[in-house]
Amino acid sequence: MNSNQLFHFHTITEYHRAAGLPKPAHPLISLVHMDDLNRPLAEGSFSLIYDFYSISMKRVKNAKFKYGQQASDFDEGVLFFMSPGQVFGMEIEKNSVLHRPEGWMILIHPDFLWNTLLAKTIKQYEFFSYSVYEALYLSDKEETMLTSIAQNIEQEYHSNIDRFSQSVIIAQLELLLTYSERFYQRQFITRKIVNHEVLSKLESLLDNYFNSGALAKKGLPSVTYIAESLNISPGYLSSLLKSLTGQNLSLIHI
Repeated sequence: MNSNQLFHFHTITEYHRAAGLPKPAHPLISLVHMDDLNRPLAEGSFSLIYDFYSISMKRVKNAKFKYGQQASDFDEGVLFFMSPGQVFGMEIEKNSVLHRPEGWMILIHPDFLWNTLLAKTIKQYEFFSYSVYEALYLSDKEETMLTSIAQNIEQEYHSNIDRFSQSVIIAQLELLLTYSERFYQRQFITRKIVNHEVLSKLESLLDNYFNSGALAKKGLPSVTYIAESLNISPGYLSSLLKSLTGQNLSLIHI
């Protein structure tokens, strides 16, 4: 296949087929083991869009995961989230051997959440709107805990489906998301130096904006403008401010 292709997957079954995987045991939710992937989507760099949610714990040697102009090295295990419609890109290093990826990925079609509380509350987890380079770096203990929950989900949908199956899986998903939120708060704290640098840049950005007279001409800066100026996603910036200062950008227009 040609490099720099864009793949758009409307269903989980479509993704399974493209990745050389068997038909999913459940059409609306699937746990993909990365070492089961039989072929890459493309020979070179590519981007993809899902019409479903994705929760991924991955390690891929010699690959850079890209969002906009930012790239992250995923040699170590990290957790990242994608909401429907988000663009995800993978950039292969030149003259490198791409090793088989490790980890797992949970794919959740929005229809699986229909008529459940999680269908509404999942939008409150801001990390689904974070950039890929703002992924969650897990400790060994955290990785083991989340992997265990993912395995419980897989075991449940492989069992005989009954009227309790969806509730059990939803409960496991809620547990995984709650732990992920906790671990992100831990990351905000443990990466204080880097995060406080962001706050310093934010302070300088706002000082320059107000001193330049832009406030009178353009009004308050938007959250999107601030985030783009800091090379950070709006959701991550909001979460970071809440964690470190207890404040948010509610006074600034979006």
